[in-house]
Amino acid sequence: MTTALLDDAPPTKAATGMTGRQRLVLVVLLAAQFMLAVDFSILNVALPVIGRGLGFSPADLQWIVTAFALTAAGFTLLLGRVADLFGRRRVFLVGLAVLGASSLVGGLATTPELLLAARVAQGLATAAVTPAGLALLTTSFPEGPLRERALGLNGALMSAGFTSGAILGGLLTDLLSWRWAFFVNVPVALAVLLVAPRLIAESRPAERPRLDLPGAVSVTGGLLSLVYGLTAAGEHGWGDPVALWALGLGAVLLVVFWFVERAGASPLVPVRVLRRRSVVGGNLAGLLAFATETSLVFLLTLYLQQVLGFSALATGLAFGVLGAGTVVGGILAPRLIGRLGTRRALLAGFLVQAVATGSLVLLGEGRAWLGLLLAATFVGGVGNMLAIVGFMVTATSGLPDDEQGLATGVATMTQQVGITLGTPVMSAVATATAGSAVLTGVGWAIAANTALVLLGLAASALLLRRR
Repeated sequence: MTTALLDDAPPTKAATGMTGRQRLVLVVLLAAQFMLAVDFSILNVALPVIGRGLGFSPADLQWIVTAFALTAAGFTLLLGRVADLFGRRRVFLVGLAVLGASSLVGGLATTPELLLAARVAQGLATAAVTPAGLALLTTSFPEGPLRERALGLNGALMSAGFTSGAILGGLLTDLLSWRWAFFVNVPVALAVLLVAPRLIAESRPAERPRLDLPGAVSVTGGLLSLVYGLTAAGEHGWGDPVALWALGLGAVLLVVFWFVERAGASPLVPVRVLRRRSVVGGNLAGLLAFATETSLVFLLTLYLQQVLGFSALATGLAFGVLGAGTVVGGILAPRLIGRLGTRRALLAGFLVQAVATGSLVLLGEGRAWLGLLLAATFVGGVGNMLAIVGFMVTATSGLPDDEQGLATGVATMTQQVGITLGTPVMSAVATATAGSAVLTGVGWAIAANTALVLLGLAASALLLRRR
C-alpha cells in the first residue's frame, strides 16, 4: 500500500472569479472579523489610563483583558454549534448587535463593574460572531480556489487587526480618550447590521437536531477553567494553587466532554469529526501558529520597551511591519495553496516562521538591532500567515455545509485558546531565565518560541498524512 500526502497535489481547477455579490459578502464579513481581531489588543496600551480613570486597583486591572478572553474562548464552540442549529446569519447579526451595544456601554462606563460587564458581553458577542461569520464565509464560497482566497484574506485581516489594535489603541488614547477604543466598534457594527441582511442568505440545516446540553456544559466549563488557569499562571506563576486547580478542573471537564460526546445521540461535536486527521492536525497547527506569533509580540514588546527604551506608541508602530507581513502572507497563501497544495503551503509557512523567529535570538542591546527585528518580523509574519491560512483551509475542508459552523467553531476556539496560551508560557520562560537581565530572558523565550514553531512543523508533517 502506498502512502500519499494529504492535499499534496494542487487542487483541481474550479471557478476562480467572484461575482459582484460575493465580493460584497466578503467585504461585509471581513469588516466584522477585522473589528473582532482589533478588540483582542486595542485596550492593552490603554490599561494603565483606564485603571487611573475608573479606579481599578493594580491587581484587578488584568481583569479587563481576562473577562474578554474567558468568555470569547469559553463559549466559542457552543455558540458555533448554536449557529449551526438556529441559523448562522441570525446568530451573526444578534452577536453584532450585542457587540455594538456592549461597546457603547463600555465607552460610557463610570465604574469598574460596568466596564467589566461590558467586556464580558463583548467576549460573548465575539464567541458568537466569529464562528458564525467564518461559517457564512465558507458556505458562501465553494471549496477550492474561491474559498482559499476568501480564507486567505480573512486570515490576513484578522492577524493585521490583532497587530494594528495596539497601534490604534495607542493613537486613540493619546489623541482622544481610552473611551474611543470602545466607541470605534459602534459605527462599524451598525454599518454591517444595515447591509448584511440584504446580502447574506440564511444558512441552517433542514432538520434541527437537539442541542447537546451535557456536552455544552462540560466543554464550556472546561474551556473557561483552562483559559482562567492559563491567565492566572501568567499573572502569578505556574506554581499558583488557583491556576493549578483551574487547569486540573479544565482537563477533567474536557475528558468528561469526550465521553459525553461518544455516548450522546445528538453530540455537540461528533467524535467522528474529532477523529478526522484534517481536523486534529489542522487545529494543532493553528494552536501553535497563534500561540507562537502572539506570544512573540509580547516578548518583542519587552525587548523594545525595557531593553531599547521605546515608548508604548513607538512599540505599537514597530509592529506595523509585522502586520504588513501578515497581509502579504494572506495574499500569497491562496496562490501557494493552488500551486503546492494545502499541506505543503502550511509546512512552508512554519519553516519560514521558524527561520525568521530563530534569527531574533541574535538581538542585542543597541538600537542597531532594530533592522534585524523589523526584517525578521516581516518575514515571520508572512510565514505565520501561510500556516494560519493552511490551518483554516485544512480544518474546514471535507465537511458538509451543515457542519461548517461546527468546524469553524472548533477552529475559532483553537485560535482564541492559542492567543491565550502563548503569552503565559513565554512569560514564564522569560522570567525563569532572565536573572538580572531582561534581554537574557527574552532570548531564551524566543528560542523556546522557535522550538514550538518547529514542533508545529513536525506535527503537521506527521498528522496531515493519509493512506
